[in-house]
Amino acid sequence: VQLEESGGGLVQPGDSLRLSCTASGDTFDSYHVAWFRQVPGKEREGISCIMPNDGRKEYLPSVKGRFTISRDNAKNAVYLQMNSLQPEDTAVYYCAAVWQAIDLDIWRNPRWYDYWGQGTQVTVSQ
Repeated sequence: VQLEESGGGLVQPGDSLRLSCTASGDTFDSYHVAWFRQVPGKEREGISCIMPNDGRKEYLPSVKGRFTISRDNAKNAVYLQMNSLQPEDTAVYYCAAVWQAIDLDIWRNPRWYDYWGQGTQVTVSQ
């Protein structure tokens, strides 16, 4: 499966963005999908995931309540709605996927994902 992110950009603190991750090459509904972000010099950080089948969602505590992950299987897409963005949310955001569900105690480890998009830059600045 090939993944492509879109929706990044430059916004001001308090603004919102919606990132999209569109899959091609396979149906997306059986994949565990996560959003990661990375800033230069730091490890890639798992911020949210959505499981196949039951659609259970998990969030990094610092984004819970501000970010919402969702999926539209008809469009083969997963979205990340980001509200109340802050400068510390500035990063390159990546979509990642692995076929079938993975344990929720390891979802934040990027090593468990087989497919990655190219990333989209999100910059939050005055």
